[in-house]
Amino acid sequence: MAYFDAASAAPLHPVARQALLASLDDGWADPARLYREGRKARMLLDAAREAAAEAVGCRADEMVFTPSGTRAVHTGVAGALAGRRRTGRHLIVSAVEHSSVLHSAEVFEAAGGTVDRVAVGRGGAVDAAGYSAALRADTALAVLQSANHEVGTVQPVAEVAGICRAAGVPLLVDAAQSLGWGPVEGDWSLLTASAHKWGGPSGVGLLVVRKGVRFAAQGPVDERESGRAAGFENIPAIVAAVASLRAVRAGADQEAVRLRELTARIRTRVPELVPDVEVVGDAGRRLPGIVTFSCLYVDGEALLHELDRAGFSVSSGSSCTSSTLTPSHVLRAMGVLSEGNVRVSLPMGVAEADVERFLDVLPGAVASVREKLGAPAPATRVRAAELVVDSLGKRCPIPVIELAKVIGEVPVGGTVRVLSDDEAARLDIPAWCEMRGQEYLGEEPAERGTAYLVRRLG
Repeated sequence: MAYFDAASAAPLHPVARQALLASLDDGWADPARLYREGRKARMLLDAAREAAAEAVGCRADEMVFTPSGTRAVHTGVAGALAGRRRTGRHLIVSAVEHSSVLHSAEVFEAAGGTVDRVAVGRGGAVDAAGYSAALRADTALAVLQSANHEVGTVQPVAEVAGICRAAGVPLLVDAAQSLGWGPVEGDWSLLTASAHKWGGPSGVGLLVVRKGVRFAAQGPVDERESGRAAGFENIPAIVAAVASLRAVRAGADQEAVRLRELTARIRTRVPELVPDVEVVGDAGRRLPGIVTFSCLYVDGEALLHELDRAGFSVSSGSSCTSSTLTPSHVLRAMGVLSEGNVRVSLPMGVAEADVERFLDVLPGAVASVREKLGAPAPATRVRAAELVVDSLGKRCPIPVIELAKVIGEVPVGGTVRVLSDDEAARLDIPAWCEMRGQEYLGEEPAERGTAYLVRRLG
């Protein structure tokens, strides 16, 4: 089985396994106690903190260990907002942040705060000017990921950090996807990360709060981790997390070159091998191991199952893989095709042969899903130079398939009106038009659902 979902969780690094087993004997006691066992545990914890701080580029007393990366985000956002309550109740995030950030923003809004969500371009990157424009006198905090978890696009963190610093606003950077590749550049104020993204054990997060940043931990606190992460530290897991971070960093530069070549190969060859595919994410400013593409006329979940049967573990941002049946917020913010979405995130050390086998298998997998899915005969009626396609009650990609099948039945300049009550159609129909060279005219309310208007150009 070829595991291609390292952006979700990287396989446990051999160094992490060794460090975990080795520290079980000396890291089980309470590091706050003064007896011998406690002192041994404290030495392990302090050494791990020093090593992690060196890898991040901060002081050891600025770093705390949390029970997860998500908890680090929640604690960091809430603490920074509370610490700067006198400044104001305004938060800035990007539209493509990890769900942990967006959930924190929703909680803040529900409590009376205001949130600006900075838009991204079609490649998935924010424009630093968007953060500059969003800053206000009452801005308490800005948040920006170092790199996107779904499409791999690297964000202009250093530039945004400079803008925020000049305005006196702290910037929290979610570095979960990038920290294994190197430290985050720029004059940021807070940083979060998650060990299982770089091959450490799950259940270990990092939270860095620079000296001088006003911070007020929320909820019950104790004496652990500077009062910012309550509860007994999992010292063996922390030691393993930091050991694996140092290990992957040691070979990161060389491995990045290899993975960039493999992902570039996927980005180039997938559109050549599979018709009607859109490769998404910035082509240049991107993480080494992530490549994402979307296939027209394909159910994302069905494609993932097909690839799983062929021996490949990949993930998807398609609406079909979500319990809410709505498109990925990242793909929606980018304005790209969401149906049939596949994210390939290669782990360090992946075999080139596995990538080649994936490229051999993918065309057949997509063709099989398209054949199984079929395209139900659209219910149409002619209205002068307009066709009406009734796709009510049908989930994407069916509305797009039905649109594609009838577009040739109207003359050039004629229109097709697609009736759909699936939220994903709002994103996928315009994306199809851009890919196929047709003109998207917009949407109109309908008696049921929404009418999406497309003009045939050729």
